[in-house]
Amino acid sequence: MRRRLTIVATAVLVCAAAVAFAETSTQKETEAYIKQSEELWAAASAKQDTATVERILAEDFVGVDTQGNFFRKSEELDAVRKNEGGYEEGKVAEVNVRFFGEAAVAQGSETWRRRNGEQGRYVWTDTWIHRDGKWQIVASEDLKAPENSK
Repeated sequence: MRRRLTIVATAVLVCAAAVAFAETSTQKETEAYIKQSEELWAAASAKQDTATVERILAEDFVGVDTQGNFFRKSEELDAVRKNEGGYEEGKVAEVNVRFFGEAAVAQGSETWRRRNGEQGRYVWTDTWIHRDGKWQIVASEDLKAPENSK
């Protein structure tokens, strides 16, 4: 009887360890996906890459721009298609991701340069949700920040 309990206890521990490892591995993969997607979105306007934005943003996405205006996914796609900001380059400087079950919050900063030579820095917070088998942004808020801020 003791031997059977020992075997069962060992099996339970092995299974628990395997589940914990799988969750950690999956979380690391998801974090890498989110960080890469944030980098691609930062560069999307200069490249007029609407396919990336289409994939990253959920259909019910709502963002807040640096002027405090709300915008929807369709408006972001139009802005990227036209490169409304006249961006020549957008680069992510840092991204920090925290998980809350089927949600993640990504906070970071990016630098940008426009064709007219103007350059600057944004800091932002994006809320990611896992649903229908994919991670997408449902909410975003951008702030214009001094270039030398930390």
